Amino acid sequence: MRRYIFFAAVICMLLPKTAFAIADSAECACVMNALTGEMIFEKNAYERRPMASTTKIMTAVVALENSGPDEIVEISLNAQMQEGSAAYVEAGSRMYMRDLLYGLMLNSGNDAAVAIAEHISGDVASFVDKMNDKAWTIGAHDTSFINPNGLPHQDHFTTARDLAWISRYAIRNSEFWNIVSTPVKMVHPIDEDKELWFFNHNKLLDMYEGCFGIKTGYTEAAGRCLVSAATRDNMTFIAVTLNDSDDWNSHAEMLDYAFSQYTAREVISKGQTIKKADVDGKSYSFIASDSFIIPFKEGEKISFDIVNHLMENLNCPINAGEKVGYSDIFYGGEWIGTVDIISENDVIGAKDIRLRNSFYNTFLNVLKIWCI
Repeated sequence: MRRYIFFAAVICMLLPKTAFAIADSAECACVMNALTGEMIFEKNAYERRPMASTTKIMTAVVALENSGPDEIVEISLNAQMQEGSAAYVEAGSRMYMRDLLYGLMLNSGNDAAVAIAEHISGDVASFVDKMNDKAWTIGAHDTSFINPNGLPHQDHFTTARDLAWISRYAIRNSEFWNIVSTPVKMVHPIDEDKELWFFNHNKLLDMYEGCFGIKTGYTEAAGRCLVSAATRDNMTFIAVTLNDSDDWNSHAEMLDYAFSQYTAREVISKGQTIKKADVDGKSYSFIASDSFIIPFKEGEKISFDIVNHLMENLNCPINAGEKVGYSDIFYGGEWIGTVDIISENDVIGAKDIRLRNSFYNTFLNVLKIWCI
């Protein structure tokens, strides 16, 4: 019997870490490739659960897409009186939207969430409709919002997978990225000397190399909830746990596993020739302005499409480095990024030659590429 126990222990040590040791303490968990949306590890990732203040990821998304940073928000008594975590905004004060968003995401202000909702939609219910519409549109179909802050309600829920998917969408917005990666922010209500200090509750910003966000959450009903994201070597992964008493360590384990399994590879190289054209008998190259990198798992087959668009009615002269088009990159039929196409050299043609003829009008070149 002892011999069997010994061999079983050895086998457990040799098996992949995913089988035993990742996110043991979490009720639901996953880690996702932020670029492609591929699920790398999952545990009950499609089980519906309350998500506490990680709700505010979608609140911020809707706010950023439906308001400007310099819009002035007047704080209502209803917003000030919200229970739970707060940005400590006061009724009658006026705040810039950008400052409220820091209070929302760093201090996890339930008051800020309601103030934002009322400013954008007039009332909380109408704002929540926008949140649900956005979730459905981007493909988070197992998510239901009842409020913008995450306070408990039986019909307020998501899944680990949906929360990762929402976060994947959110971090494409550079302003969202800037907010959630900020450790500390001090703001002033408009025309007031009062200082409001917002502190990011996400310990992984200091604990984990490359971490830049995203959001913590806790209620008694939901337990500890956490969404994190980290970037290394031009690869970004998103981790989610719902009801996890050891979430910091769970996220480090999941992110470590993701980074250990993937390698960054260029699918477009900076300076790569996309198209050549003849002008007055001389050949000119139009090249990629930047590289585009996709994380690949060792031994994995992956297909993606590159669709190149060259502009119509391009006229000489064209300066070196001038944009003449762009390349769209698609994975699984979904757009995942773009790279500008620029002229490698100055293009000077007689009598203002239209390059449209050289390019045979708009050029759409679809390249199906398999990488192993």
